[in-house]
Amino acid sequence: MSGCGFLFCAVIFGKAEKNAYFCKIKQGKNNYNINNQNLFTMKENQTGSKAYLFSIVLVAVLGGLLFGYDTAVISGAEKGLQAFFMGAKDFTYTDGLHGFTSASALIGCIIGSALSGLLATRLGRKRSLIIAGILFFISALGSMNPEFLFFKHGEPTFNLLITFNIYRVIGGIGVGLASAICPMYIGEVAPSNIRGMLVSWNQFAIIFGQLVVYFVNFLILGEHTNPIIESIGQGVNAIAPGSDPWTIATGWRYMFGSEAVPAGLFALLICFVPETPRYLVSVGKDEKALGILARINGSEKAATILKNIKETITVKTEKLFTYGFLVIFVGIMLSVFQQAVGINAVLYYAPRIFGDMGMENPMVVTVVMGVINILFTLVAIFTVEKWGRKPLLITGSIGMAIGAFGVAVTFGHAGMEMVTAVSIMVYSASFMMSWGPITWVLIAEIFPNTIRGAAVAIAVAFQWIFNFIVSSTFVPMFNMHLSEGDDFGHWFTYGLYGVICVLAALFVWRLVPETKGKTLEDMSRLWKKEK
Repeated sequence: MSGCGFLFCAVIFGKAEKNAYFCKIKQGKNNYNINNQNLFTMKENQTGSKAYLFSIVLVAVLGGLLFGYDTAVISGAEKGLQAFFMGAKDFTYTDGLHGFTSASALIGCIIGSALSGLLATRLGRKRSLIIAGILFFISALGSMNPEFLFFKHGEPTFNLLITFNIYRVIGGIGVGLASAICPMYIGEVAPSNIRGMLVSWNQFAIIFGQLVVYFVNFLILGEHTNPIIESIGQGVNAIAPGSDPWTIATGWRYMFGSEAVPAGLFALLICFVPETPRYLVSVGKDEKALGILARINGSEKAATILKNIKETITVKTEKLFTYGFLVIFVGIMLSVFQQAVGINAVLYYAPRIFGDMGMENPMVVTVVMGVINILFTLVAIFTVEKWGRKPLLITGSIGMAIGAFGVAVTFGHAGMEMVTAVSIMVYSASFMMSWGPITWVLIAEIFPNTIRGAAVAIAVAFQWIFNFIVSSTFVPMFNMHLSEGDDFGHWFTYGLYGVICVLAALFVWRLVPETKGKTLEDMSRLWKKEK
C-alpha cells in the first residue's frame, strides 16, 4: 500500500471518529431510526459506503501483513544469525539452540493469542491492535540491535542470545494479538454476504507480508551470500572458510530492522479506524454502533442489524461451553490442522530447503514461491463466497497431500530436483487456496457473539502452539538418519505431513459446518441446534 493511500485512509478515519457519524437514535420498543442527512448522501444513507468499509479493512489487514512479515523474516536472516552466535566464546551454539531461536517468536505468539480474548473484551478490538503495533515496532528495533544499552556491539554472548530472543518474543506477542484480533475485527465490521472474502484478504496480507520480506531480504543480501554452515557432528556446526563476513555481522540486522517501517505505519493508522459495532453494543454504546453500521450498510439495514446484535448480546459474555463442546473443539482443530500440515516449516526454512536441493540461488526460488502463494490466495478470496468454506478446505487438503507425498518420494534423488521443487509449490499453493485463508474466516465467524473473544483466543493459541511444535521440530526431524547418509528424515517428515493432510480433509468433511452466507448472529442459533 502506498504512503498516499495510508494518508487518505487516515484522513477519512480521523473525520469519521471526530464526528462520531453525527447519528442520533430514537429508540422505541426494539425500533431504531437514524437522523443523519447531513452526514451521508441519500444513496450512502440507503446502501452504505463500500469505500469506507474497504478503507478500514485495508488498515486492519496491515496487521496481517505484519503477521506474515514478522514470522517469515527469519527465513532470510537465520543463517547469518546462526553464524553470528556460533562465534560466541562463552557457550556452544548448537542446532537445538538455533531451532529454539528461529522459533522463539512463536512463544510470544502463544502468549499474545492467549491474551487476545481478554484484551479484546476488556480494551476493545481497536486498542488491542494499537498495542500489537507498538510491540511489532519495539521488536523490530530490538532484534536489529539487541546490544542496545547493555552489551558490546558485535560480541556474541549467551546473555545477548537471551536478550535477542526476548525481543523476538515481544514481536511474537504482537503477532499473536494481531492474528486473533485482525480477522475478528474484519468479521465484525463486514456484511455477511462479503465477510468471507474480506476476512480472506487478511490471509492475502499475511502471504503478501511474507513475499515482501522475502524480497526485502533478497535486496538486503544483494551481492553478498549467506554463510555456509557445515555440520561437525552431535548438533554442532562450523562456518565454512570463505563465508561472507558482512552477512554474519550485519545482514541479519537489517533484515529484522526493516520491519520497523510497516510496524510504525500500522501503529499510527489503527488509531484512526472505528471500534467494531458488536463490541460497542456489548459495552452499551448503541448510538455509536448504529452510526458505524449505517456508514457501512445504510441506515435501514443498520437498524435491523443492531436489533439482531442486541438480541444475541443479552449479556457481555457467557460461559465458554454455553453452546456445547463441539463448537470449541471444531475451532481448536481447525487451528491445529492448519499448522500440523507443516506449511510453516516450508515458509520459515524455504531458502535452506531449496539450498539443500542444490538450487544455485535459493532466495530467488523462495521469491518465486512467494508469488505463487499470492496468486493462489487470490483464488480463495474470489471463490470463498461462491464455493463455500468446506469445498475449498477439502480440495486444498487433497492438493497438499499430493504435494507432500511428492516431496517425500523425490527429495534428495539426483535428477529429481525439479519434481521436488514443483511438489513443494503444489503443497504450498494448495494451502494458500484453502487452509491458509479459510481457517481464519471460520475462526472469525463460527463462534457466537457472547463467547467469541474467549473462543477465538483459545483457538488461535492452539494454532501458535502447534506452529511452534512444527517449526522447532522440522530441522532435527528433517535431518534424522537411521544409517549414515540415508534420507530417512526427508521422506518421513513430508510423509507425516501428507498423512495429516488426509486426516484434515476427513475432519472437515465430518465435523465442520458450512457458514457461507450466514450472519454472525446466526452462529448462536446454529450451535444451539448442534448441542
